[in-house]
Amino acid sequence: MSSKTYFISMAIAGSIIACVFGGRVSAQDSVKTLSLTDAISATLNNNHAIQLAKLDENIAASNYKTTEAVFLPQVGVSYTAMGTNDPLNAFGFKLQQRSIAANDFNPQLLNHPNGTADFNAKLEVQQPILNMDMLYMRKGAQKQTEVYQYKTQRTKEYMIFEVQKAYLQLQLAYDAVSVLNEAANTAQSVYGFTDNHYKQGLIQKSDLLNAQVQVTTVQSNLEKAQSNIRNASDNLSVLMGQKAGVTYKIDAQQEIAGNADTAQKIAPGRADFMAMQKAIEASDLMIKSSRMSYLPKLNAFGNFQYNDNSLTGFGANAYFVGAQLSWDVFKGNKTKNTIATQKLERDKLSEQLAQQKDQGQLELNKAYRDQSDAQFEIRQDKAAIEHAAEALRILQNRYQQGLVNTTDILMAQTQLSQQKFALAQAQFSLNLTRAYIQLLTSSTTK
Repeated sequence: MSSKTYFISMAIAGSIIACVFGGRVSAQDSVKTLSLTDAISATLNNNHAIQLAKLDENIAASNYKTTEAVFLPQVGVSYTAMGTNDPLNAFGFKLQQRSIAANDFNPQLLNHPNGTADFNAKLEVQQPILNMDMLYMRKGAQKQTEVYQYKTQRTKEYMIFEVQKAYLQLQLAYDAVSVLNEAANTAQSVYGFTDNHYKQGLIQKSDLLNAQVQVTTVQSNLEKAQSNIRNASDNLSVLMGQKAGVTYKIDAQQEIAGNADTAQKIAPGRADFMAMQKAIEASDLMIKSSRMSYLPKLNAFGNFQYNDNSLTGFGANAYFVGAQLSWDVFKGNKTKNTIATQKLERDKLSEQLAQQKDQGQLELNKAYRDQSDAQFEIRQDKAAIEHAAEALRILQNRYQQGLVNTTDILMAQTQLSQQKFALAQAQFSLNLTRAYIQLLTSSTTK
């Protein structure tokens, strides 16, 4: 699997952009409560990427079955109609039909035969006996089936991560709606108080307009955040292999379990690593197969046939059996150069595996640092929310006494909303990072 530079930060940025630019929620959408467990289960059963990986696995298994020809005979049946006045073949047809008479040795007939017909029904059998190169090729094909089994498993692990990310994005969208609902209530309260004081001539119209702008801005952002719920729901539907148009509700705030061990190493048995390792083993077997092509090959063959000069006749029968020992002594260095190329390809796979492991460890180290940063940010945001809430409460009291202007109270309200949304983003980042760590440290169960 390819590395993802700045993966977590890009996922957060994507979620924030979606909150700002999402479309309106259709009133025709159905609403359904969805748990993360159910979402993962539906994805494993219906996701198109997983289905494609399984098809590749089945194709590899089918290709392996074709190598059964190394052991099994090949049988063919044919029926051939022929006619000729060629002296050699005309005499041969009669000989195969066991119809030679003394008159057929007349030199005139031998040199100038009449048109002669032959109808040949034949059963042919070819039986492999010993082909060492094909045996190792069969073993290589078996390794290929294991490669695709591991690829399927890694696809499942990656799609579990994707559905976790999509579910967390949905959760973030609901958190944004919750924060903006609170901000809308506060803004409406401030606007009502300001409007009342304006009517009494206690404040200027500019204060009323500022409060009205705040209400409008919060309501606009709330509509966009609600639209983002549908966007996240559609994303989940696609991952689960279902049609879009269902708005999902989360059944509870989802927390991804974390690992306190920040020194954890990449598991060598991770499915994508194992797929690469099996590919290397398959390459070794193909090299052995090429080397074995230097050895002789032993195969048997035979046929049983009927020959007659009549279309529906089966007058004469004969059999022909034998065994062939063949040996390609020299093929113009073709085999030697093929082996050299195969060794280079195997070495390339080994280097790619080493690079993949190093890149995976690099991503894991970064993910643990991101997890630590997110935990620190959550602590800071919680403290900031307490301070911002207290500041807003104090300013509201002073505002009601006419000691501060409308701008101060609106700025305090905006600051509190920003801090609450920053906390939601930090929690999203922490959960997503933990899910990514699970993906990076997963190990095969095979």
